[in-house]
Amino acid sequence: MVGPSLSDEETRLANNRLKLGLIALVGVSSGLIAVTADATLVQAGLATIAGLVVGWLLTRYMAQWGREFTDVNRRR
Repeated sequence: MVGPSLSDEETRLANNRLKLGLIALVGVSSGLIAVTADATLVQAGLATIAGLVVGWLLTRYMAQWGREFTDVNRRR
């Protein structure tokens, strides 16, 4: 049987990078949408900060959902 291709440390590092990438994607996206809507610099900054918070919340939710999904599949 073939084992995992990544060590536990490499998997953890990859997961952390993926989470940070998702948070950054949501945050920068919200800032760019604000700029496209002719927001001021302050408004665009606030939109970016709000987007980073939403991205963080989304990442936490997805991580929790993923753990629940994995736990259900391991019980079989």
